[in-house]
Amino acid sequence: MTDTPRTADALIDELTLEEQVSLLSGQDFWSVNPIPRLGIGTLRVTDGPNGARGGGGLIGGVSAAAFPVGIALGATWDPELAEEIGAALADEVKSKSAHVSLAPTVNIQRSVTNGRNFECYSEDPELTAQLGAAYVRGLQGKGIAATMKHYAGNESEIERTTMSSDISERAMREIYLRPFEAAVKEAGIWALMSAYNKLNGTYASENPWLLDEVLRGDWGYDGIVMSDWFGSHSTAETVKAGLDLEMPGPTRDRGEKLVAAVQAGEVSAEVVRTRALAVLRLMERVGLLEGEHPFEEVADDRPETRALIRRAGAAGTVMLKNDGLLPLSLPKGQIAVIGPNAKAARIMGGGSAQLNPHYSVSPWQGLAERLGESALTFAPGCTNHRWEPIWQGPLKAEFFEGTELSGEPVHSEEMASAEAFWVPPVANGKVNPTRFSARLTGSFTPEETGPYRFGIHATGPARMLVDGKVVADAMSDFTRGRTFFEEGSDEVVGEVNLEAGRSYEVTAEFAASEGKMLTFSALRAGIGQPLGDDAIAEAARIAGEAETALVFVGRSGEWDTEGSDLEDIRLPGRQDELVAAVCAANPRTVVVLQTGGPVEMPWLGEAAAVLQAWYPGQEAGNAIADVLFGDAEPGGRLPQTFPLRIEDNPTWTNDPTVYPGVDGHVRYQEGVFTGHRHYDAKGIAPLFPFGFGLSYASFALSGLSVTAAEDGAEARLTVENTSGRAGSTVVQLYVGAEAPPVERPARELKTFAKVALEPGERRELVLPLPARAFAYFDETAGDWHVAPGRYTVLAGTSAADLPLTATLELADARLPR
Repeated sequence: MTDTPRTADALIDELTLEEQVSLLSGQDFWSVNPIPRLGIGTLRVTDGPNGARGGGGLIGGVSAAAFPVGIALGATWDPELAEEIGAALADEVKSKSAHVSLAPTVNIQRSVTNGRNFECYSEDPELTAQLGAAYVRGLQGKGIAATMKHYAGNESEIERTTMSSDISERAMREIYLRPFEAAVKEAGIWALMSAYNKLNGTYASENPWLLDEVLRGDWGYDGIVMSDWFGSHSTAETVKAGLDLEMPGPTRDRGEKLVAAVQAGEVSAEVVRTRALAVLRLMERVGLLEGEHPFEEVADDRPETRALIRRAGAAGTVMLKNDGLLPLSLPKGQIAVIGPNAKAARIMGGGSAQLNPHYSVSPWQGLAERLGESALTFAPGCTNHRWEPIWQGPLKAEFFEGTELSGEPVHSEEMASAEAFWVPPVANGKVNPTRFSARLTGSFTPEETGPYRFGIHATGPARMLVDGKVVADAMSDFTRGRTFFEEGSDEVVGEVNLEAGRSYEVTAEFAASEGKMLTFSALRAGIGQPLGDDAIAEAARIAGEAETALVFVGRSGEWDTEGSDLEDIRLPGRQDELVAAVCAANPRTVVVLQTGGPVEMPWLGEAAAVLQAWYPGQEAGNAIADVLFGDAEPGGRLPQTFPLRIEDNPTWTNDPTVYPGVDGHVRYQEGVFTGHRHYDAKGIAPLFPFGFGLSYASFALSGLSVTAAEDGAEARLTVENTSGRAGSTVVQLYVGAEAPPVERPARELKTFAKVALEPGERRELVLPLPARAFAYFDETAGDWHVAPGRYTVLAGTSAADLPLTATLELADARLPR
């Protein structure tokens, strides 16, 4: 430890070339090499964005607080809340002895089927930009680096590690780069993560236009760019293009290879110094130039964090329909609690965002806490899982050298369930991480006699056996599919009739294989019981006998997950049938949806009320109950348009080059006409428009005026709570050019304000509209152009409800990049 603070600029030239190079790649999966000689500590990162995961893999580890997912935070339309959540997450990162959060995710929701939409904020660049910048300020205000991702053009999970997103510069500047630009210019972000995909034919991790010309040149960025995990593909090219840090370690493309490249003249020593200085600057910002910090992960379950998560869950819940049934009063009769998501706590999506929560509250638990279980009846009605429910332990896992499951095991351990994500070192380093095999053994005792389904998928050959007989075989013909980030097989399922009360020996066997792109091994095995017509009939029966029916349907992190796009936006399984049957049995039916994006709703006309609760974090059931009974406002507004049918969404076309892509290229044909801009341009009425959401209070907007200002314009209007109940609304301002020189959307969201008012309260809002709010990116001139002419400013509460308008004449202006 030194007595006085040191700086990166003062230290950089004390490092040898080899030491500088050592800073440019990870030392292991989650950390960067220290330099003990100079008292430079180990930089540690942890996955986000809805928490700070403990442990070395995606499963298990030290528990952590689970916050609402990205789209739920997007639905709050509340940058102040996003900043508050960022600050709370900084404390979570510190509890895991990390210095960098791999968050937030700000890719644009280009389609309705992207498996990672749940992790992103919105279809709209301005909403995403304001929320993302606020989140970054919250994290970095407490000394934790944010890592905004994925830079850029990662809007699909199909062949995402190799696909080229072919996007015009105008669309990049106006849509896909806007959140990153705001993070750099308005929040001073310290780290970005490059995307896996190529952009216009060049990998994002070695794209000079992205990393050098735009990021550092146009925006003046002084932070680092790290690769996504295993997303670096070269030595000289990535270093020269502007990729500072290759992750994870140990290095594949740098180290001795980079030293040799410098010695051979392929990379200049000055470029290496620049990259190392960027990493040192990050270390300085998070306090690592003063020596090694002790590593200790703790489960820091704070009451104030619980309260924040509960409040944020309600703030993002969107009320899509209410025929007067909500908020509920204390029931006089029974409440029927129905659906596959009623007793399951759907708190987060899947992939690298998932974590081991301190706890999770299901809707059933939240309602039981409020009303007592005696007031509730339950029926699942149907299932909605993508994979069979996880086989629960205790299980014994034995590991073998080689892939043949032969010889004596070299390591054994206990597992709580048949779900594993193995990153090096595997089995305490006793096996080669790409050339080992494992056997999981345990038992299963069914409660009922009948057919049971056994399912398995893995990143290498795998199978399940019951009493020594193979029932699900993904081993004899292993084929990669849509699981485990496209490294794993699709689930293989077999069905067996079992007797109630009898214990069966169950075995899962696995052999590791070389990854296509990523280096890890994973397995998931499950056992489930099919549900049929009788289950839907039982749900309808209890609904008919109840005062009110609450139906909890949707998806889960099995569907909304990194590594796999959705195939459609219908509710999985027989959930639509279930909702229709319950609505027919009881007109007082509330449907609570939990999904990571839009769904079709063929039963919408029959339901009395519909809430979209997303994946709101560990307090899910409590937050939902708060909204149902009116303790909290349904504060959310849609951050993504809900189309009537999948065919209406912006990427639906008969041309597969537009989506999902052909021959390694996906063409962003719609250009700047994303999200609500698309529905306006095509004249398509959505099921629910962007920005839509109902309140328990009512509001009126009036008096919109717009005047020119030194940098753009200033809008004024009045919002009034016209009800007898306190509540909140989101005032949204859109701008449209009347006679633009290029094709532009009819209207674009440019600013917004979430406003909470007491009964009868009026408030005047003053909303700035900078010059960029009126500009388009001129690809020919290479700058932002405010074309001379008349502009219309529209104010309202959704993209389809803009009752107030005002016009403004602006002179010709050119704005820098």
